[in-house]
Amino acid sequence: MEKDIGKISKNDETEILIRVDDFGGNRGLTIREFVTSERYTGFTKAGVRIKADDFPKFKEMINSVSVEEMAEPVTEPGQETLPEAEAKAKEEPTNSEEMPDY
Repeated sequence: MEKDIGKISKNDETEILIRVDDFGGNRGLTIREFVTSERYTGFTKAGVRIKADDFPKFKEMINSVSVEEMAEPVTEPGQETLPEAEAKAKEEPTNSEEMPDY
């Protein structure tokens, strides 16, 4: 079973394709790059596959990101003011042990 969920354009030749599929008899969510060019048309090795068992955790992680967070302006490294840098250091985990376990 293959069910294309959607795609996002990355550039003129590449799209990010999201689909539910069976690979090796196992259901999962695949997020892969698909290239359409003179040289090659098809999936690249770039991408990830989320096993069906891990999908609820993945969905919870994705849903924890707010639209507001994605809309925040990007600053170049070194351009943060000292209070911003200190606040950021307190908020962001420094290693994987401090990250939430979904």
